[in-house]
Amino acid sequence: MAKKSGKKTLIRWFPEPEAHDYPAAASYLKLIFDAVTVNKRVKLLERAPMTVFKAKDIFRASGLSLLGVSNSHVMKDRKKLEAGKSLSPLLLVRHSMLGRVIIADGYHRLCAVYMFDEDAIIPCKIV
Repeated sequence: MAKKSGKKTLIRWFPEPEAHDYPAAASYLKLIFDAVTVNKRVKLLERAPMTVFKAKDIFRASGLSLLGVSNSHVMKDRKKLEAGKSLSPLLLVRHSMLGRVIIADGYHRLCAVYMFDEDAIIPCKIV
């Protein structure tokens, strides 16, 4: 649970990533990897078991900056949280050569959740 203005906001998650998250992840990963590698990684993500990590740990592992509420996608996800709607779990890819985790899908959701609670437990798939 996260606190917001003295009241608690329950962060709800779908049990599995939504179907459209995988093509979105592939689109992003194509900027980093060749098509063959992307196809392999996305297939591995589809079969990967669900796991959880703290929001702050995902940020640390990714090396990315927190996007603020001025970002329209973060604001949209923040409004979903406030309305009690479920979010889709994140899709993560380990990049061993860089020693980083790539947030293949879910960066805006992660930023929205982090604003409520940096220790929030985030469901995700990681390969």
